[in-house]
Amino acid sequence: MDICIIGGGLTGLAAALPLTETAGVTIFESRPLLGGCLASYKRDDYWIERYYHHCFAGDERLFSLIRDLGLSDRFEWLSGSTGYYVDGTIHPLTSPIEILRYPHLSLADKVRLGLLTLRAKRLDLAALDAVPASEYIRKNLGESVYASFFEPLLRSKFGDRRDEVSAAWLISRIAIRSDRGVEGERLGYMRGGWHELVDGMAEEAQKRGAAIETGTSVTAIRRTGDGWEVNGQRFDAVLATIPPQEIGRLSGMGGFAEIPYQGAACMTIGLDRDVTNGIYWLNMKDPAPYGAVVAHTNFAPRERYGEEVVYLASYFGEKPAPNLKETMLSDFCRRFSVPKTAVHWSELAVERFAGPVYTTGFAGIIPAYEEHGLYLAGMFSRPNYPERSMEGSIAAGQEVAARITGAVQ
Repeated sequence: MDICIIGGGLTGLAAALPLTETAGVTIFESRPLLGGCLASYKRDDYWIERYYHHCFAGDERLFSLIRDLGLSDRFEWLSGSTGYYVDGTIHPLTSPIEILRYPHLSLADKVRLGLLTLRAKRLDLAALDAVPASEYIRKNLGESVYASFFEPLLRSKFGDRRDEVSAAWLISRIAIRSDRGVEGERLGYMRGGWHELVDGMAEEAQKRGAAIETGTSVTAIRRTGDGWEVNGQRFDAVLATIPPQEIGRLSGMGGFAEIPYQGAACMTIGLDRDVTNGIYWLNMKDPAPYGAVVAHTNFAPRERYGEEVVYLASYFGEKPAPNLKETMLSDFCRRFSVPKTAVHWSELAVERFAGPVYTTGFAGIIPAYEEHGLYLAGMFSRPNYPERSMEGSIAAGQEVAARITGAVQ
């Protein structure tokens, strides 16, 4: 049996590994590098992800995969501190003392926010799917908490669609990020970067006989009798990890879900100084062409990189703003008093389908693993609801692989 996998990101690679045990597997990846949104840049002395990534304590499938690939000694737990940039000032918000000192919420607001954080893991996310996040926060925490704390975050991430976003997404985010101590969140990382995981998965798949074709876009998917034709090659089954609406476009078949997506434009900068006062994740309340400054070298040790590495995170709808790279870099240098000579390098990664927008009712449009004879899995699959993650993408790949194997047997 020959199986085609469209997309060489985490889901595609996670599916390929078990499928190679019973079938021939070919992976088509349109980009030169594997990994999807987990792909990395190669600098002179280190690798760095094009989009910031870390994992969480409950990511059991990810940890199992790391063990199976013999990479456990490359995995580590680190602490991620947080802050909020308001009115030109960096406010640390990691320790209880720092939160108490934060001047833009009243003590009562902070108590309500803290209680929600403690309750988040026990809330029924299914019951929140149809509830807008903005409505939920206003009702449970009050207008002031929404306006001064949550609304800027939702606006920077979802723009004009912020009022459509489900409370299930927001509460899941709060719950998963509540594993923290006085030094910050407990977050997982690979010592040499996540490219070690991507490379390990690809190498293992190839050892088992998988063919991986990078820089190869799929131009058409066509039904041929009892099989499929992809780029002129015949396959018994096709697994597509790209957005469902793109599958419909390539196959010419209707009926695939129109999953709401947003794009991401993420700038990575190498420079000679820390700009966030030691904070890893700095959310921006002040208007800026990016919604967060993620100082990677305030998370992973700076000595591995020989310079500071910082991300500027922004999101968009149909397409990014014109001249975005210049706009982001100029604003960053002005806002954080960074002379251009202090910037060693910068890269802008742009992905139109960076992730679903988890609008109200999203649970009702999640595609099945098999539709119209094709197999589908990815960021849009149920393990990635109500928030995408590496764990969810690996789970989707493994679950759809089991579905394919079961159908064959």
